[in-house]
Amino acid sequence: MIAGLPLAFAEPALLLGLLSLPVLWWLLRVMPPRPRRIEFPPTRLLFDITPKEETPSRTPWWLTAIRLAAAALIILAAAGPTWNPQAGAAGSHAPLVILLDDGWSAASSWDIRIKAADELITQADSDRRAVALVPLSEPARDITLMPAGTARVALRQLTPKPYAIERVETLPLIGRFLNATGDCEIAWLSDGVDTGRGPEFVDALSKTIGDRTLTVFKDGTPSPLALVAAENAAAKMTVKVLRTDSGIAAGVVRALDLKGSPIGEARYSFGPRDSETEASFDLPVELRNDIARLEISGERSAGAVQLLDKRWRRRAIGIVSGSTNDNAQPLLAPTFYLTRALGPFADVRLGDRGAPQQAIAQFLDQKLPMIVLADVGTLSPEIRERLDAWIDQGGVLVRFAGPRLAQSEDDDLVPVKLRSGGRTLGGSLTWEKPQHLSSFGANGPFAGLPVPGDITVNRQVLAEPDATLATRTWASLEDGTPLVTGERRGKGLVSLFHVSADMRWSDLPMSGTFVEMLRRIVDLAGYASNPDAAVTTTATTETVAPLRTLDGFGAFGPPPSTAKPIPADFRDRAASDHPPGFYGPADGPLAVNALAASDRIAPLDISPLRARRGSYTNSEPKDLRGILLSSSLALFLIDAIIVALLGAGLAALLRRRAVSAVLAFAFVLSAMLAVPSPSRADEKDDFAIKATTQTRLAYVVTGNADVDSIVKAGLSGLTLFLAQRTALEAGDPVGIDPAHDELAFFPLIYWPVVPGAPKPPQDALNRIDAYMKNGGTVLFDTRDAIEAPPGEAGASQTPGMQALRELLSSLDVPELEPVPRDHVLTKTFYLLRDFPGRFNSGQTWVEALPHEDDEDAAARPARGGDGVSPIIITSNDLAGAWAIRPDGQAMLPLTPGEPRQREFAFRAGVNIVMYTLTGNYKADQVHAPALIERLGQ
Repeated sequence: MIAGLPLAFAEPALLLGLLSLPVLWWLLRVMPPRPRRIEFPPTRLLFDITPKEETPSRTPWWLTAIRLAAAALIILAAAGPTWNPQAGAAGSHAPLVILLDDGWSAASSWDIRIKAADELITQADSDRRAVALVPLSEPARDITLMPAGTARVALRQLTPKPYAIERVETLPLIGRFLNATGDCEIAWLSDGVDTGRGPEFVDALSKTIGDRTLTVFKDGTPSPLALVAAENAAAKMTVKVLRTDSGIAAGVVRALDLKGSPIGEARYSFGPRDSETEASFDLPVELRNDIARLEISGERSAGAVQLLDKRWRRRAIGIVSGSTNDNAQPLLAPTFYLTRALGPFADVRLGDRGAPQQAIAQFLDQKLPMIVLADVGTLSPEIRERLDAWIDQGGVLVRFAGPRLAQSEDDDLVPVKLRSGGRTLGGSLTWEKPQHLSSFGANGPFAGLPVPGDITVNRQVLAEPDATLATRTWASLEDGTPLVTGERRGKGLVSLFHVSADMRWSDLPMSGTFVEMLRRIVDLAGYASNPDAAVTTTATTETVAPLRTLDGFGAFGPPPSTAKPIPADFRDRAASDHPPGFYGPADGPLAVNALAASDRIAPLDISPLRARRGSYTNSEPKDLRGILLSSSLALFLIDAIIVALLGAGLAALLRRRAVSAVLAFAFVLSAMLAVPSPSRADEKDDFAIKATTQTRLAYVVTGNADVDSIVKAGLSGLTLFLAQRTALEAGDPVGIDPAHDELAFFPLIYWPVVPGAPKPPQDALNRIDAYMKNGGTVLFDTRDAIEAPPGEAGASQTPGMQALRELLSSLDVPELEPVPRDHVLTKTFYLLRDFPGRFNSGQTWVEALPHEDDEDAAARPARGGDGVSPIIITSNDLAGAWAIRPDGQAMLPLTPGEPRQREFAFRAGVNIVMYTLTGNYKADQVHAPALIERLGQ
């Protein structure tokens, strides 16, 4: 093998034939003997005649070089060159040991590694050597030598593991095998990734193998990518993307829900030297809470998947304070500390100060998973009943003490019975000193938290001692009195902090421990529906069984037989006993990932090893003799053609025709350049002029000839009806392609949904999304109301509705609702109660109107311009009812064909068109009298 090049020769001695090339050069340069010159006087007349053909006295140097190159190629081919020869020693009879990295980081290029191992086994088979396979993920597996055929079968049975492997644990096994075997050749098919103990393994492996031959395959495969540290922040969800190599790179992270339906995509990009970057999902919190799986598009490994459970949900939490407006100062109020402690991981909603009963009722109506009551005393019986029912259904109620709670009697919305009044510590009238936090209960949600020593409590509410107080205590003070208590009720929880949420009774709200305690309780709000996965009240730790697990390629499957249950509060990375996946019940699973949030990956340094380097790139040996002989034959053919061209007849013909041929070619080329060709810009200009000279309705061309013809006829019929009944004289409808045509020219686009049609490209969907957000309206018509069960039109699983849902899954659509009775769409031109088409049983949906007290109204993902809904959905086949034949007759029959159904279908079309053109004009008319009165003043 040539140093630095993956090239070897079977017969290198034949390369000495290259030394004959100078002799061949001299032979080709030898001139033939010159003819004898005999003077003949009459030939004197021929001296002044220019000969038409001349023969050179010497062979041209470039022709000689071509002939020498052809001869050199023949010599090289005879030497038997092989590109990328196998790394094994030629003629060796020592056993071959293949060390194989088979963790998640090897999954993305697993086929390449298996192919390289198979080629090593093939060469060992040709040398009649035994082979041993050592997957580095199985430290307890016995290493045995086997025939090459058996090793090839065993190799095909190996699959990558969905967790990070610990190579160090296999070193004792490798050492015992090498001591028993003696001389052998070792090939390490490495994934090039260090997940934590790489240097330790490399140093120990170097000592274990000693002076044996080692070849390390590392280069030639792309760097594996991994996802860690997903965080659902206040404005967006972020996840870190890791790699081991360098260079500029980019990709896409996809977000899926529990059913595998796409929710969104986020791009990421690496700088030249970046080892990690971040992908961000700018989605509404409701959509982010539905994300159950993040995956890198095109990357097949368990490390490229981040599973999310309810711990990653950004929950909406309501805070109600019992303090009044007169007494609560903004920077000292309980809500100030609670808001800032909960803000990093929850959406906080503050109740109206001074009206706790109304605030609680409002939060119960909104079905929030968790409500915090800060010093709220007596509650009305109605509110108590509603809170009890809400807790039984899975709600989490967190209460903080204060003067009002300390004075309340018979309050059953606390986990323990309280003594009336409060306990004052460290005052002028008491000998007791302020207490410090002592411990966290082993059975509570705060288990494992470090106990801070700087928290001081100078006042608290006391619990009545009973047999259950110890099991309900989550945190206690040095004197044994409880600081935090909790109790399970039904599917929910009730918790009480025995101090206030401000600084009056304790400095707990100022500590970082307070933030972590609230985070743990918020996690319980995510698991409140699962009685086996929340807080336990016994000394035993609850466990959850595996539900679905990931294989090494990141695909879901049934859990393997080796998978074991995990604790309900499991937060570690995956291992062989606990593969990544979902554990627990299907309605509230616990996610386990291949990597923990703090894990990072780095390139594996193999420089301490005395080893040869192998590459996965084009690892199969390639015989170059055929290429060299073919090239030599091609050079000989070129030589023959040149000799023919240098002959008399053909060369003279070419010389005579050369000038005329060049002139003819130049003339043809100039003629081609002079002919004008239509340009795409001219087509775009014609389309823009046609679309803007008149108001026109547009429809999406589906590619289905029958559907497109009916839709075109339907919009033409609606355009004629508009001209007859309104002042709008629109032009002929235009068929458009969202991927190429400009959409901003049209106020309304009619989109017939065709089941089974291919989904438009993402670029076209992005243009549609931008069109809707900039004020345009798209009318989606599934045309299948007759196929829906009675009473379920618009919400059924018809093929058209399923195709529409697949289409809308890539669009940023707003929240939808059936058209309300008082919606402006029902009165823009005609007064209508419904919107029939060929069918009258379908439901019409528009963007949900924000209520005046809706706090999220400003944060809706898509708001139509001038109050117009950017999307309208129907299944009544409006275009089918509008379609008119050239003779003026209806093209399609109606179902059920009620009297005046077609008339009302046209009226519905008029209202939709006027709605898109005039916006909220009709809705604003209710303010006209007040405006006129003010103008009169």
